[in-house]
Amino acid sequence: MFYNIVLAAGLTLALSLPASAEDQATDLLADREWSIIVSPYVWAASLDGDASLAGLDSNVDIPFSDIFKHLDLAAMGNVEVTNGLFGFYFDGQYVQTSQDEDLADFEVGLKIKTTILAAGAYYRVYDLALGGDTVFGEPRHFTVEPTVGIRWTKLEAHADAGFTSANKSADWLDPFVGMRLSTDLSDRWNLAGEADIGGFDIGSKLAVNAQAYLGYRTYMFNHPTILRVGYRVLSQDYETDDFTGNKFRWDVTQHGPVLGFSMRF
Repeated sequence: MFYNIVLAAGLTLALSLPASAEDQATDLLADREWSIIVSPYVWAASLDGDASLAGLDSNVDIPFSDIFKHLDLAAMGNVEVTNGLFGFYFDGQYVQTSQDEDLADFEVGLKIKTTILAAGAYYRVYDLALGGDTVFGEPRHFTVEPTVGIRWTKLEAHADAGFTSANKSADWLDPFVGMRLSTDLSDRWNLAGEADIGGFDIGSKLAVNAQAYLGYRTYMFNHPTILRVGYRVLSQDYETDDFTGNKFRWDVTQHGPVLGFSMRF
């Protein structure tokens, strides 16, 4: 229902744009160059929530202080193609964790492999000149960019209670809508944030993603680069039944600091 309302509102807004605005956008596109922004990063996310697998309920609790002890493997990165007015992006991460939990008189081992791939597009609807230039020779701005996209999640879970074990693999696709904000604090410092909401019972019941970053402009290998530090939260509530009739549920929030950089080509 919510997704249909958002989609209808977006179509109404697009159809209501005057022809002069469309012509102006076409003129702007003709003068803009495309660039590629590559952003590797490390997200040290703690996990907090509940998981149900083949009749076994487990509390997923991996605090930030223990994340590297439980982390087996991780790979993360983002690629964006933009001309400054609108753009497209792809974000991917693969994380493998393991933990042991004491339940009654036995211990449950839980291993989780998580793959999350997101792709989307955005359009700059507001651009306020703040005066002055950045160290990249570009005007300082405050910008607002609505975004839409899809996020695919795949979970591979293995629970071992000694006397029994279970394996489950599940994947789902969530549409999402959101907003991106960015402001230049000075010629070098930048503050950026993004938030989106998705799921709408199409994939998961509800998925919420939010992140904010403080950036510092510099050059690496003669390419404009922004060093970033920030914080990210991703909450997902997904539930389905497996072939045995048991419930598979993933109601987990990942949150923690992010460290990375964005290099423009």
